[in-house]
Amino acid sequence: MNADRSDLASRIDMTKPHPARRYDYWLGGKDNFQADRDAAEAIAAVFPHIRTAARENRAFMQRAVRFLAAEAGIRQFLDIGTGLPTADNVHDVAQRIAPESRIVYVDNDPLVLVHARALLASSPEGATAYIDADARTPEKVLADPALRDTLDFTKPIALLMVAVLHFIEEHEDPYAVVRQLVAALPPGSYLVLSHATFDPLDADTIAAMDAVNKNIKPVFSPRPLADVTRFFEGLDVLEPGIVSVSDWRPQAGPRPTPAEATGYGAVARIS
Repeated sequence: MNADRSDLASRIDMTKPHPARRYDYWLGGKDNFQADRDAAEAIAAVFPHIRTAARENRAFMQRAVRFLAAEAGIRQFLDIGTGLPTADNVHDVAQRIAPESRIVYVDNDPLVLVHARALLASSPEGATAYIDADARTPEKVLADPALRDTLDFTKPIALLMVAVLHFIEEHEDPYAVVRQLVAALPPGSYLVLSHATFDPLDADTIAAMDAVNKNIKPVFSPRPLADVTRFFEGLDVLEPGIVSVSDWRPQAGPRPTPAEATGYGAVARIS
């Protein structure tokens, strides 16, 4: 392990759950600790569909990237809140369609960064880079040399904020975070966003989820449709609009209900 990886490893706290490692556990991954598994199971106990929700969110991301690479001609992606590597990451999907695609991954979990640098290898024609930063600090993301070294800001970029904004509280102004990032992108870029919601859940399930979540950090802030819509103000939201992640341009066949997926997703064009 080189010095950089040693520094990252020294920051890993196995005693505190982290959203990326909890998400990894729900997806069936192995890169998680007991604290992550305990927190994940506490949520699953009151919301048994949580694994379905995690899978559907992941599938939404993959469909969105596939659309952007295959139909919209996007060759650059900025993925903030990357999560732990699993099957069909952003660069896997994009470079399968366009090997020259360039991807910058951003996360603030050192375990994610250790694994990302080891496993998320680009195609020879394209490139991948990794930034250690928190979504709450868009200015740090935008100022990182790896961003400008990898992406050309004179050409369209797809900004992905998938299942990350519900970990930014209202007083931290998640809307300003998105506005600042979107404002930095050239015309013709896209925003891909998904966000947890309690809209389709019954009152008893919501109360049980709230009781569990108040003991888990970072604070989990699901938002109703009206609030999720605010992230897309001034943007051209593509069809079918802001919908359950399972209902965004789905493949043929049965799919989970909004109450099982518990997340909104949409893709918007930046003019």
